[in-house]
Amino acid sequence: MALGFTDLTNTQRIPDKGLNATSEPVLFLTQFGDGYEQRVANGINNLKQTFSISFDDRTKEEIDDIIAFFVNKAGVTSFDFTYPDSNNSGETTIKVICESWSQSWNYDEFYSCSGTFRRVYES
Repeated sequence: MALGFTDLTNTQRIPDKGLNATSEPVLFLTQFGDGYEQRVANGINNLKQTFSISFDDRTKEEIDDIIAFFVNKAGVTSFDFTYPDSNNSGETTIKVICESWSQSWNYDEFYSCSGTFRRVYES
């Protein structure tokens, strides 16, 4: 599969370079008075991941299609997102939702948008 995601027009949308990923393990942590602590994973899928993506200086039509895709999913319906991963044959595909996005009008008929994808664990 190619990097990015496939929108409602069945077009592969590839975000700009500079993709930012943030990962945070979710743990149960118990600390004791003498500095000793115990940690255990909170659930089977205990890695919270978010991805900051952007599509800069694209045509109005392309940005409209991307925004329409985000609106259609409404932060509820997940979709496949493929990102570069040198540890897994060059790329990894995960389920994500987009809970927030923004759009900017740059100049003439060129627009930009950015959003945050949050990894979800579902079948």
